[in-house]
Amino acid sequence: MRLELDAISVAYGSTVVLRDVTLVVPSGSVVALLGPNGAGKTTLLSATSGLLGLRTGTIRLDRQEVTGQSFDALARRGLCHITEGRSVFPSLTVRDNLRLFASTVNESHAIDRATLAFPKLGQRLSQVAGTMSAGEQQMLAMARAYVQEAQLVLLDEPSMGLAPMVIDEIFEFLASLKGDGASILIAEQYVAKALSLADKVFILSRGRVAFAGEPSEIDGEDLFSTYVGAGPSGEP
Repeated sequence: MRLELDAISVAYGSTVVLRDVTLVVPSGSVVALLGPNGAGKTTLLSATSGLLGLRTGTIRLDRQEVTGQSFDALARRGLCHITEGRSVFPSLTVRDNLRLFASTVNESHAIDRATLAFPKLGQRLSQVAGTMSAGEQQMLAMARAYVQEAQLVLLDEPSMGLAPMVIDEIFEFLASLKGDGASILIAEQYVAKALSLADKVFILSRGRVAFAGEPSEIDGEDLFSTYVGAGPSGEP
């Protein structure tokens, strides 16, 4: 699924957080969304999935305008947004979480797909999700994209607070999603991990696109200056 954001702006009251952001995720590709805290990454993902309204601009999926459509309507089109933190129902079992994720998908098929992607979940089906480790909860959250057979997956800091081995497993899963043809837009704190997976990179700074290009075009000094607002020498 192809995603196009055309000159979108988003505001919280009178405070404009995103300004004229244009971004494209081609079908079957991975786009890394980078930038410092407060740059607008979470806002961009939330606006794309219908959790926030636009002040100006247009959103298209497969070249059809979907601006203003609800989160549920976009999910039915094949968009899956895995928000920052553990996007699970903590008081429900793993099995019941997967049942809810499945919605219209065959339930047993959904559970099979989830446990194939993350075998540990198969050992936890009867366990209450909130009692699992942070890594296991994130696996459960990530499995939603696989269960729903999502065509476009938005991810907000999927590795936050996880152990390195779990992060590796999460990124292996994302690579398999890409291999299955899903499009992915990922905001990620582990820049090297994101760049190793990405086909294209957008860097946000103060609500605007500061860079758009290939991962190979980014060098350490450019990335440093974008993140801290200073030149390579550290001078403002």
